[in-house]
Amino acid sequence: MVNISHETAQETERRLLCVMTQAHVHYFPGTYTFMEFPLPSFPDAACSDALALVRDDQVWSQLVPCADGEQELFGVFRFHFPPGVDNSGFVGWLAMRLKQKFGTGVFVTCGQNRDEGGIFDYWGVPASLASDVFAEIQALVDGQADGELGVSL
Repeated sequence: MVNISHETAQETERRLLCVMTQAHVHYFPGTYTFMEFPLPSFPDAACSDALALVRDDQVWSQLVPCADGEQELFGVFRFHFPPGVDNSGFVGWLAMRLKQKFGTGVFVTCGQNRDEGGIFDYWGVPASLASDVFAEIQALVDGQADGELGVSL
């Protein structure tokens, strides 16, 4: 469910910091890249270990494990949220935090699993920053990033 809320920036920050402590996050080992294939090659070219598979008008693009240094490589993590949690604005909020702290953009690919709370997000960051970003995400999940333990919720 997509929530609509009207709140101040401070209220949004408090709500989403609280949401982070309720999130179930999974950090994928290794690195990933996007591999493309022409539309007519589906489904034969789809990899069974792809985390995401999306298309435009010309190609399918799949997010697959890859260690080839000639490819653009990403560290990947995923969020599931408990049912009923208002995580509206989460992607923009966390993307901005990561940009401000690490200077990096992110990619986000979403899916849905009703049994795990609804929408889930795969996030990708440059592989060179993955361990630092993963540590920052875990600190947010643990309620300990940037002195945020004292935030009054």
